[in-house]
Amino acid sequence: MATDAPPPSTEQHKLPSTEEFTEVQQSAEFGELRRSHRNFAFPLTVAFIAWYLLYVLLSNYAGDFMGTKLFGNINVAFVLGLAQFITTFLIAWWYSRHAATKLDPKAEAIKSRMEGGA
Repeated sequence: MATDAPPPSTEQHKLPSTEEFTEVQQSAEFGELRRSHRNFAFPLTVAFIAWYLLYVLLSNYAGDFMGTKLFGNINVAFVLGLAQFITTFLIAWWYSRHAATKLDPKAEAIKSRMEGGA
């Protein structure tokens, strides 16, 4: 069975030492990469968990509200349940864009420098 995948690279990368890893970990560039990730991921995670818990609490303690029909057989619980899925996919898409534009270039620069490519 033929594949279009290129053959494995025989190019050897320089393996960084423990000291080099420690040096990079303490660098301002690595700190900025971590800050950029944390400033995006942590608030969004907290917001999504709060949104999810609100949905669960409303389902348990506000049955009349959640059972309110909006149109036809569609009620508030159904709409908020669908919104859970929509927000999950939106957050994943948003994080993917954030990583591609802000995190990946910085991480690639650090990686190539660590492997001796820069």
